[in-house]
Amino acid sequence: MTARHGSESFFIEGEGLVNTQVGGRSGDEPDPVTDPGAAGPVAKRADAAPPFRFSRVGPRGRTVPEPLTLAIADAMTKGGGGVGDIPAGYTYLGQFIDHDLTMDATSVALGTDISPAELLQGRSPTLDLDSLYGAGPADAESAKFYEPDGVHLRTGDTIRFGPDRAKVAHDLPRVGTGNRRARRKALIPDPRNDENLIVAQTHLAMIRFHNRVADKLPAALPPAQRFRRARRSVTLHYHWLLRHDYLARVVDPALVDDVFANGRKVVQPNADPTSLPTMPVEFSVAAFRLGHSMIRPVYDWNRRFPKGIGFLDYMFQFSALGGDLGGEDRLISNWLADWRRMYDFPTGGHPGLAGPDGFNRAQRIDSLLTDPLKNLPPSTFGGGAGIPFDDRRRNLAFRNLTRASMLRLASGQQMVAKLRAEGVTVRPLTRAQILRGSGGADLSGLTAAQKDAVVARTPLWLYVLREAETGDGRLRGVGGRIVAETFHRAMEGSRFSLLRNPGFTPVHGRGTTFEMTDLLFFALGGKTGVNPLGGA
Repeated sequence: MTARHGSESFFIEGEGLVNTQVGGRSGDEPDPVTDPGAAGPVAKRADAAPPFRFSRVGPRGRTVPEPLTLAIADAMTKGGGGVGDIPAGYTYLGQFIDHDLTMDATSVALGTDISPAELLQGRSPTLDLDSLYGAGPADAESAKFYEPDGVHLRTGDTIRFGPDRAKVAHDLPRVGTGNRRARRKALIPDPRNDENLIVAQTHLAMIRFHNRVADKLPAALPPAQRFRRARRSVTLHYHWLLRHDYLARVVDPALVDDVFANGRKVVQPNADPTSLPTMPVEFSVAAFRLGHSMIRPVYDWNRRFPKGIGFLDYMFQFSALGGDLGGEDRLISNWLADWRRMYDFPTGGHPGLAGPDGFNRAQRIDSLLTDPLKNLPPSTFGGGAGIPFDDRRRNLAFRNLTRASMLRLASGQQMVAKLRAEGVTVRPLTRAQILRGSGGADLSGLTAAQKDAVVARTPLWLYVLREAETGDGRLRGVGGRIVAETFHRAMEGSRFSLLRNPGFTPVHGRGTTFEMTDLLFFALGGKTGVNPLGGA
């Protein structure tokens, strides 16, 4: 069965790959991305491709035999390796960012060999927030995301449940006709942001941030000018938050500082700053899948679903893409986010906003995924209801590793060599670090030949997660460099860019500080807004 290769989420695929047979062209066929002179149908296909493109920044690697892929995937889905020090909300901010940067819209069976030139990038590979704004209110297709004034983004209301009354502007806008599932659909530019409840509530917070920023501008401004000024302010605050808050939590801060001070070495280092970036497959298929290891099996979500009750499965059920909103047409109010439980507000400069048990911490960034990710609901990847429990096609690690093999993604060792050739100092992982790690996936069950193969050519996703777990739980070395440089290039190529506005300082936070807690506090209206159900 052939299904879409893409529309995939940062975590669970929106429409996925079902056929697990490895096939396609031989390993000796030239890749049009790394071999510009390559002829044939693939090269012709690239000529006709849309302007948003994938690319390689490293060399082409080899496919990984399916038995080895499955053995590694099984080892990686034995249960999460414990909690880290990052507030759990950043897991889903990362998913929102991923959907702002990349969407593979290619139709191809899982296991089919493919090159980056053949992939269809359905999202602008910049940090322009097109997943929030679409093409803007002046565009006929995107106008539906906006209020009639052409300035504010639309929101939706929740449904009362018991003592939790209906809340205005606390759900994504939902419209539709016909069957009930159609009526549940979120009216947002990227439907993947309604895949689970946490990313849906994050997207809603971004809508409300834009609307609050627009409210602060003079009402007498012409609508087009007011919208543009609001979008510029929102985008620059977003860039600031990514640069100074998000990146430093998931990547070695010294590496981030180096990239933003001294420039890029491998991700389009000589690009015209105002040209449209491409999306490195090493980022989208490997390094930025760091968030998969951060997912918790259960969340302390709100006063109705506190510690030990907010299961990950519920987070999918009470969305419209991953579930059915609990059978309703809109979100019911008892599932509203208590953001105090997802972010550390007191440490972020907002005393008095601690959750009753503090805040959820994300799983440590390492080579282990929490148990539920071994058995994705078939509906999340278009697989149908007939795929049995524990089938490899439901294993997220297997799907990630297979996708990398399909693309002949560079190995960790190849990327070390590439970085060193470009003058980057990077320490390669040792055999022991690759095979044993530090509290991550246990590869002792591999055969001797499989162990030798993994040490010689470690799948890039596994490699960057091993780098993190054998350090301080942040990406470093190969993984840190790919992520930091891709963010830098995406920010550089954005319409409104922090890099081209070095004098910008945020005005909607605490002085010159602007973190995710500041965005939520400002966007949602203070203490009541970040905990709409009230109570402890």
